[in-house]
Amino acid sequence: MYLSKRDIKYEIQNIQTFIYNTTIDTGFKKVIVGLSGGIDSAVIAALCTQALGTENVYGVMMPYKKSHPDSLNHATILAQQLKIHHETIDISLMADAYFTEPPTEPLRMGNLLARLRMCVLYDLSAKYSALVVGTSNKSEIYTGYCTQYGDSACAFEPIAHLYKTEVREMAKILNIPTQIIEKPPSADLWEGQTDEGEIGISYPLLDKILYLLLDEHRTQDYITQQGVSQTDIDLVCKKIKNSHFKRQMPKTIEKVWENHY
Repeated sequence: MYLSKRDIKYEIQNIQTFIYNTTIDTGFKKVIVGLSGGIDSAVIAALCTQALGTENVYGVMMPYKKSHPDSLNHATILAQQLKIHHETIDISLMADAYFTEPPTEPLRMGNLLARLRMCVLYDLSAKYSALVVGTSNKSEIYTGYCTQYGDSACAFEPIAHLYKTEVREMAKILNIPTQIIEKPPSADLWEGQTDEGEIGISYPLLDKILYLLLDEHRTQDYITQQGVSQTDIDLVCKKIKNSHFKRQMPKTIEKVWENHY
C-alpha cells in the first residue's frame, strides 16, 4: 500500500498554476501534448485544458502500425471529451524507413518510436507556437523508465513530482475516461508490452519503496520491516542508480549550464 498523504485536489490547483505560469513566462500561450491513450498523457491534457483553455491545447496521436488499436481509440475519446484540437500522425513510414527489417531487440524499436514521436511534437510545436509538455511521473523518472531524448524530452514536466499511484487518483478526480484509468499501464512500444512487466514490479509496491527511500529517507532495514522483500528493494535501488544519468544535464568538463546573468 502506498503511503503518501498528498492532497490531490490541492495538487490539481498547484499544477494548473504551474502550467499557466510556465507557459506565459516563456512567452507562449499554447501547449502541445502527445496523447498515447494512457493515463499520464490524459491527466496532462486535462490539467493543461483547465489551466489554459481548450483553444490553447493541441493533442497529437502518433500510432505505429503495430500499436494496439485501443491506444488511438482511447486518446481520441479523451481529446473529444476535453474538446481540444487533435490530430493523428502515423509514424510507421518514418520508422520503417530506418528499420527495413525489425530489430531483434524490441527495445531498439521502442526507443526509435519514442524519439520519432518527440521529433513530430517538436516540429508541430514550431508550427503552432506551442510548448511541448512532458508526461513523465516520479515513478518513471526515478526508475529510468523513459527514452532519453524521446518521451523524456520536453519544455517542462507538470507531474514529475507525483508517483504513478497519485496520478491514478488524480485521473479519477479529473473524470478521465474509465477505460483509460483501468487498463494496464503500457507505453505500447511492442505487442503485449506493459510498464509493470518491463520494470519488474507493480506500481503500488514500487511507489511504496520509492516513497520510503526518497521522501521519508528510510533505511532498507526499515523498509523490510514494512513487509517489503530485500529483492524488491535491491531492484528499485539498482534502477535508481543506473538511471541517474537520465536525470542530469549532459556532463561537461566545466560547468556551462549555470546562468551567469
